[in-house]
Amino acid sequence: MPRYALLVLPATNRVYAEASVDLTRAELGVFAEAVLGGRVTDVAEETLGGVPYVTFGVAEPLGARDVAYLSLLSSAYALFELRDLPEPLLSPVTLTPLDQFDDDLLTIQKYVGKTNEFFTKLLLNVTVLASASAGDMLDRRLRILDPLCGRGTTLNQVLMYGWDAAGIEIDGKDVEAYSGFLRTWLKRKRLKHQAELTPIRRDRKVLGRRFHVTLGADKAAYKSGDALDLAVVNADTRRARDFFRSGSFDAIVTDAPYGVQHGSRSGGPGELSRSPLDLLSAALPGWVDLLRPGGALGMSWNTHVARREDAAAVLTAAGLRVCDDPAYLGFRHRVDQAIMRDVLVATKPGD
Repeated sequence: MPRYALLVLPATNRVYAEASVDLTRAELGVFAEAVLGGRVTDVAEETLGGVPYVTFGVAEPLGARDVAYLSLLSSAYALFELRDLPEPLLSPVTLTPLDQFDDDLLTIQKYVGKTNEFFTKLLLNVTVLASASAGDMLDRRLRILDPLCGRGTTLNQVLMYGWDAAGIEIDGKDVEAYSGFLRTWLKRKRLKHQAELTPIRRDRKVLGRRFHVTLGADKAAYKSGDALDLAVVNADTRRARDFFRSGSFDAIVTDAPYGVQHGSRSGGPGELSRSPLDLLSAALPGWVDLLRPGGALGMSWNTHVARREDAAAVLTAAGLRVCDDPAYLGFRHRVDQAIMRDVLVATKPGD
């Protein structure tokens, strides 16, 4: 049986680095079930030459498409075929990531409360893998919504994959900060684009603001009309249906408020709750309506302020099917003393 060894990308965050191998094993398990035909076996952590690797076996050698999927793993640094001679021999396998832009799109922004970009990619991956679009990840431009998008970490990862992105954020300062960052980044990279921040008016009333960007991965793509689309709405996420068309997203991915540095708005103006469940209960009907049949919703949250079974019950009450097979139960990890983060993914039944 062919065996492979995955070298995990070093994380700058020490706490996340400690969890990265276990998270990679869990993420690999989801890829194995969703798009690799369940052929991955014996996933383990091994130390080779003093360096930790995630090793696994497959029933037959990996093909080009298998490698392309594995290239999406959030912490994949290098992949090797592992040959057990008198001494282990690592034979490099060339990774083929989807990345359309330089990785500083993800790494430049630094601010308190920013979600780790490796984890953001993991959350996006495992959500899409649960959806009916899993087999299309490499071939089709998907459309992803983050309904609590903050300063756009998830949106930037979606753009990196060459997919269309949309977000909703109630904090006007966050929207302005993201608008300023992305405009500056696009100009510095000399990428063809159009960007505008405009009010959203309906019945002579201003409902919010929209930051809208069209951009091309290169000049030829932009000129031919093959431009990526990004839209961020500065408004209350509970009104999501006012701004986007029903059934227009392949997946919804969000990092719910942790209830530590900030709460989740669930009542009237200025009201905050430490639990994300109040906000989820109020917003989920609109979010689910925006999902295509077969779409998936993935969220991360702080288990210190909401139990997993309670969060799952909220998603179920909204008509979603929670993914509770073993592949989706290995993502719980510590962020700091006040935050124990977990991942919950659920799907919208198809027609």
